[in-house]
Amino acid sequence: MPTLEELEAVARGAAPPPLDDGDRARIAAARGVVEDALRGGRTVYGVNTGFGDLVTVSIAPEDTAQLQLNLIRSHAVGSGEPLADEIVRGMVLLLAGSLRRGRSGVRIELVELLLALLERGVTPVIPSRGSVGSSGDLAPLAHLALVLVGEGEAVFEGERMPGAAALARAGLEPVRLTAKEGLALINGTHLMAAAGGLAIRAAQRVFDAAVVAVALSLEAFKGSTVPFDARLHQLRPQPGQARVAARLRALLDGSPVVESHADCGRVQDPYTLRCAPQVLGAVGDALDYVAGALERELDAVTDNPLIFPDEGDVLSGGNFHGQPLSLPLDHLALAMTELASFSERRAFALLSPSYAGLPPFLTPRPGLSSGLMIAQYAAAALVNECQVLSHPAGAGSIPTSAGQEDFNSMGALAALKATTVVRYAAHVVATELVCACQGLEFHRPLRSTEALEGALAGVRGHVARLEEDRSLAGELEALAAALHGGALRLA
Repeated sequence: MPTLEELEAVARGAAPPPLDDGDRARIAAARGVVEDALRGGRTVYGVNTGFGDLVTVSIAPEDTAQLQLNLIRSHAVGSGEPLADEIVRGMVLLLAGSLRRGRSGVRIELVELLLALLERGVTPVIPSRGSVGSSGDLAPLAHLALVLVGEGEAVFEGERMPGAAALARAGLEPVRLTAKEGLALINGTHLMAAAGGLAIRAAQRVFDAAVVAVALSLEAFKGSTVPFDARLHQLRPQPGQARVAARLRALLDGSPVVESHADCGRVQDPYTLRCAPQVLGAVGDALDYVAGALERELDAVTDNPLIFPDEGDVLSGGNFHGQPLSLPLDHLALAMTELASFSERRAFALLSPSYAGLPPFLTPRPGLSSGLMIAQYAAAALVNECQVLSHPAGAGSIPTSAGQEDFNSMGALAALKATTVVRYAAHVVATELVCACQGLEFHRPLRSTEALEGALAGVRGHVARLEEDRSLAGELEALAAALHGGALRLA
């Protein structure tokens, strides 16, 4: 069973695991069932019938190969900007993974060609829009499949070119599809699973950074650590809440900054500090739910029909339906919108002198300099877009295929929305971190804990302290990318 970590590694350029003897035996056994059905004149959906509402149309034996090629060509009607290369590589890996389990009836050479695309760096160009996420990610996967037959477009060595040229330059030959293979290539949840798997990996890293940002903001704000007392959280047994509270206690334990205002008389801080365990804990629990759904999907076979060689059965079902991913991925977008909104409010507080007692907009020269004023504006704009994107895609089912496919998951859009929200959330958290570090440094010579001073140094490795106004766009983007991609782990 592949892991989310392995998905991300291959998506970023690592080689996939090759087929082993067990894979080959399973693939060959399922292929034998397809060939036996053809020889015996047995009617099998998608092998010698039409597709979708055309299931009642029988296909002559001599036309079964053309049927598969026609399927790929007709379904390649996607639109919009191309998917990111890492999402496409993830799709190829998951498609090969589903086929290598020996339930789809394809030939071994088809799976080997998919793995060869990853090994040699041939990345199909796939439009990002066009899947309703139910009879598989049909249109996007059809664009992927076109490259396998020497059509479509691909990127090789940084150059976009016709699929046939990319294969040739990589030393690969296109495949001629046979019965069942075109259908097996496009029936599957591989776009939503790949994009969602990469999004949850990034979301987990952004979540970790957001917890550290709370601790740094609390130090800059000179806030209270009392709300993180373990006794409070024992009375509300939510697992994420307890974990976040424990993490904050560990980050802040022994802080000289905390000790410096032990008798300040402040009773309660704003919710975005005081309720951080409750709010971020709920986000953490949501991420666990999403990760679980995606991890299970990595071990799934989402083709249709599916083959059971031991019994010789070919069963039509609905494993291609994206609802098991659509709901979690819509939840991911909502959870990360909450995280981003929560973070932006702390940045606002740090920039407001009536809140934190710090210089206005955290500049040494208020008035002449605007400091970090507009960084918060930009974060607020991203939060607003996240709020729009957190509307659930899955609530918008539209029937297709003359009504036979009468309820669709829209899981691909859910995955792409979540991908965008996670990226924006990383930028908002990066903005808070810059504000928190700037605020904490106004309390020098006081220093925080070793862990938080290390986190501050990590932030400063990407964004230098703001003494005079300058454009921070590139620095903030670099910090956000480092948090999102895992190049920077704060504590």
